[in-house]
Amino acid sequence: MLRKLSIVVVVFWVGSLWATGLTASILFDVIQDRAVAGKVAGHLFATVSYIGLGSGLYLLFQRWLELKCASFKQSSFWIVLAMVCLIIVGYLGIQAHLAQLKTNAYPVAVMQSEYASQFAIWHGVSGVVYLLECLLGLALVLDILALKHKAL
Repeated sequence: MLRKLSIVVVVFWVGSLWATGLTASILFDVIQDRAVAGKVAGHLFATVSYIGLGSGLYLLFQRWLELKCASFKQSSFWIVLAMVCLIIVGYLGIQAHLAQLKTNAYPVAVMQSEYASQFAIWHGVSGVVYLLECLLGLALVLDILALKHKAL
């Protein structure tokens, strides 16, 4: 039962990663005010970060309960651990720094302030981290499919 729940958790997590990435890109085409679109996208990315932390910690804990030290030999364990680390770096590190740059720029919008170039660079780094997390999510799904195929 826990193994089936783990598959559902992976699908929910990885699906939300990809859906949020696609939705955020569409927001900037639909919402004319880039600041509003950015704020909405930020809330979406924060939500998916919480989903990822909860899902990742559950999956790591479930693997550990089931396999103990043997879980360290599974690629899916390391993929999930890498994804959780990227969430921590991205959300708790980079996003916190971006928020501080916005605060420093206030009352001027950050992109019209002296912090615009720093913000743009760190925003790009954040995008790369998110892309890596999405690609690792794809690798996780493929790894699970390969394990299911071997079991058949």
